[in-house]
Amino acid sequence: MKTSINPYNGEKLHSFKELNNKELHSKVKLSHECYLKWKKTSFEERSELLLNTARELKAQARKYGEIITKEMGKPITQSVAEVEKCAWVCEYYAEHGKKQLEEENIKTDASESYVYYEPLGVILAVMPWNYPFWQVFRFAAPNLMAGNVGVLKHASNVMKSAQMIQEIFTLAGFPEGCFQNLVLSSDKIAPLIEHEHIKAVTLTGSKPAGASVASKAGEHIKKTVLELGGSNALIVFEDADIDAAVTTCLNARFQNTGQSCIAGKRLLLHTVIKDDFLEKFVTQVSELKSGDPMDDDTYIGVLAREDLAKDLEEQVNDSVAMGATVILGGKRAGTYFEPTILCDVSPKMPVFYQETFGPVIGVTTFSTDEEAVSLSNASDFGLGVSIFTKDRERAKKLIPQFDEGAVFVNELVKSDPRLPFGGVKISGYGRELSSHGIKEFMNKKTVYIQ
Repeated sequence: MKTSINPYNGEKLHSFKELNNKELHSKVKLSHECYLKWKKTSFEERSELLLNTARELKAQARKYGEIITKEMGKPITQSVAEVEKCAWVCEYYAEHGKKQLEEENIKTDASESYVYYEPLGVILAVMPWNYPFWQVFRFAAPNLMAGNVGVLKHASNVMKSAQMIQEIFTLAGFPEGCFQNLVLSSDKIAPLIEHEHIKAVTLTGSKPAGASVASKAGEHIKKTVLELGGSNALIVFEDADIDAAVTTCLNARFQNTGQSCIAGKRLLLHTVIKDDFLEKFVTQVSELKSGDPMDDDTYIGVLAREDLAKDLEEQVNDSVAMGATVILGGKRAGTYFEPTILCDVSPKMPVFYQETFGPVIGVTTFSTDEEAVSLSNASDFGLGVSIFTKDRERAKKLIPQFDEGAVFVNELVKSDPRLPFGGVKISGYGRELSSHGIKEFMNKKTVYIQ
């Protein structure tokens, strides 16, 4: 039995019975049978259903947002924004998917040669709790538009969100079996990957989870896309617009109560502007309103589970024991963790080299561009980096030096349906979103006609 518990007040919300092996097999079989028909539908039909989905999401954004907030503690205004972003990704692929998958003509010595894109079949998505709607829709929208079908193994603490996502696709008019939620324990993922009708797997989660899924899929020669977290640096150079950078860095670190793969987790400040920046940064962070996630003016909610808050507390305490200085926050109460800023952070401290999944940021200083790049790259993660400078040419010169999946200049790292999203190193491989994402689970068939 899977049970959702409100992390803010401990209230038991929902319980869901796990599927037995027979039920699971029946659902996967239904998905495969649906796929055999779905892949023959036109792009126009798929587009209309995605637009229906977007309309449902926008019309009921508050309703679905409240489900997210109650299950994992995200402040309600941010939950509503998440739902609205899901509508955007549906609209994006409804408009652009057909063109992105057009045959690609290539001139050779043949009379005709081209690449033809065709769907693979049933795609398994293993998704996390921190963006319980967005993580799923950014997978589902392009794949449904491409002619694939999806089955979802969602995080155990957001099963109501998972149930509602399936219901949304049903309300939009998608055929039964096109998208199904599977109530499963993690130990059922490996045998599910082995199923003959599962053709590929996408996972967003931890490195151990990704390694396990990739290993099992590899045994059966099935493709995977992995998004495995990050420890993004926020690099503020001496010529940056300090006021703008402070506001952007605050949002980059503390939105979703810091529980984001692409959050800026390491703040690297040029020594020249350190004091000025921190004075303003500390003031703004201290003014963030903590409280009931269901209140519209709450910016900092609670962490999704108490064990996550305890893990964060340990990372902070261990770093302080190694010489870091707490200049704001640092304390935990149940699932709540104060917005926290640590100074004098070195690369050997947990808050620097580990991923901190909560409202904590460590501050490290640098004196040269080379030192800034070296500090940023001194991480096993490689999801993204933000750099702040008024010198566009300087930024362009630095971009190739970062070992990252994305470089954002004077902006926080964010996912956008129009741009490919994904990382390098232990942040994973493959890309979601844009024309690159819709092609990840397609057979790129070469056609040569003499």
